[in-house]
Amino acid sequence: MIGLYTAEEIRAAEAPLLAAGPEGALMQRAATGLATVCLRLLGRAHGARVTALVGAGNNGGDALFAGASLAGRGVRVTAVLLDPDRAHRAGLAALRRAGGRVVGPDGATGLDRADLVLDGIVGLGARGGLRPAAAALVGQAAAGPGLMVAVDLPSGVDPDTGAVEGVAFPAQHTVTFGAGKPGLVVGEGRGYAGEVHLVEIGLPLPAPRTVRLTDDDVAARLDPPTDDDDKYTRGVVGIVAGSATYPGAAVLCTGAALRTRPGLVRYAGTAAEGVRAAWPEAIVTAGRPSDAGRVQAWVVGPGLGTDDAAADVVAEVLATDLPVLVDADALTVVARRPELVRDRPAPTVLTPHDREYARFGGEVGSDRIGAARRLAADLGAVVLLKGAATVVAGADGRAFVNGTGTPWLATAGTGDVLSGIAGALLATGLPPAEAAAVAAHVHGRAGQLAAEAGPLIAGDLVRRLPATLARLRRGGGAGLGD
Repeated sequence: MIGLYTAEEIRAAEAPLLAAGPEGALMQRAATGLATVCLRLLGRAHGARVTALVGAGNNGGDALFAGASLAGRGVRVTAVLLDPDRAHRAGLAALRRAGGRVVGPDGATGLDRADLVLDGIVGLGARGGLRPAAAALVGQAAAGPGLMVAVDLPSGVDPDTGAVEGVAFPAQHTVTFGAGKPGLVVGEGRGYAGEVHLVEIGLPLPAPRTVRLTDDDVAARLDPPTDDDDKYTRGVVGIVAGSATYPGAAVLCTGAALRTRPGLVRYAGTAAEGVRAAWPEAIVTAGRPSDAGRVQAWVVGPGLGTDDAAADVVAEVLATDLPVLVDADALTVVARRPELVRDRPAPTVLTPHDREYARFGGEVGSDRIGAARRLAADLGAVVLLKGAATVVAGADGRAFVNGTGTPWLATAGTGDVLSGIAGALLATGLPPAEAAAVAAHVHGRAGQLAAEAGPLIAGDLVRRLPATLARLRRGGGAGLGD
């Protein structure tokens, strides 16, 4: 797993190293790693042109020391000091010794011919958009030919939430130090970070509260059947979905569950005829959930409706002592009657998108991780908050930020597929938050695979699930910037 740490957590981890080590040692480690990545991106040193946009403080110091390292290898480096009187003195001296050029914000920046632009304007402690002078330079850089590289975090992006207020540096690459930051992978920030490169600097970090799963993490939770398994030991999931109005939701959800990995799928509901025709492998009943037979987990809600009859079915499922995934129409029922979830002794996973989240009494806002945690703590449930960067949060505060997916997933029925995947994983006994996070990862990978052929529909995801799972088991090791 890749840990994601807030600015406060990073500063706390840096403190003992700063206190114990020689002054500037940590910055030198970061700058050396930054320069190494820049050289790799440039593909050459001698004759290459780099312009560093340098603010006050340590972020600017990182850029200056990296610039000194690059200049020492033959790169033509120009440092543009946004606040010359507050520039990092040691870094500035190192750059000058190495032959780098230093100008003020109104000087000849070289942005119109730079091969690479380094963003060292502000660091983790900054909040809000860039000031006018910095914003103007960022605009010039973006219009120029240079590769845009952010130092630790794109300036103007909130490190903890990814919020962007005003102008921010649109990086094509971000070289981040010590650990991943949530702002690089969630909110608007993920669109400004570009490809993320992690430089280890030896921070003594605690166990992370927020993580991102890699392909290898997911594969480890998708163990294949053994010779001792049968259809009952592989997990039995029950699906309560669909209606006369929305039979497709039941077909998609059931199909996704079947294609994921359980030994058996039982369906109960009014779309029984359609499910039976589409999936003869499922055990189908047109009755109530209690008529379906024994299961290890339930999925309830996709296409179910929100009338009194549907609400009674939702209440019946949530009255069981089994893990339950609540989606779509069932979320509307639970938003009206939160005690159905709050009083449950068994695990519950809620899967709202932003508008469904608002039915519980609050807006998601710019802090998606915080929003998921708030609802999870309030209801004592796992919340899978769907969006461009899906977030899964448990009631204990642990969170996962999903790193897979494609905008092509924004089409009808894909949420029903996600629910089927997650329900199947719940039935195998995975911890609820992990089951939700693994499901989001698999769903995103299936979407990426399906989108290779162009615009996708939800049924494409179901068809692509076996190939997706096979690829994951073969190993991928997707990282922070994937």
